[in-house]
Amino acid sequence: MATKPAFATGAQVEHGKFGLGSVVSCNDEYIVIKFDDHGEKKFVTPIVLPALKKSDRQPPVEKRRASRKKAAAPAATA
Repeated sequence: MATKPAFATGAQVEHGKFGLGSVVSCNDEYIVIKFDDHGEKKFVTPIVLPALKKSDRQPPVEKRRASRKKAAAPAATA
């Protein structure tokens, strides 16, 4: 019987070394957290759980890169 994951996807957590982050995925074996300043990290769930605490902060707004459209090359006239 599978157990309930320690943290739901999207939960805000704080790690002693990496700081604040958002849970990307979590199961009995692994937890993936996207940290604000350190990117995504994958941990063994039972080992990292004592180092995590729940955070009350709001999830950060994802920054979207503005896509630039390449200018069409001018047609050569003869």
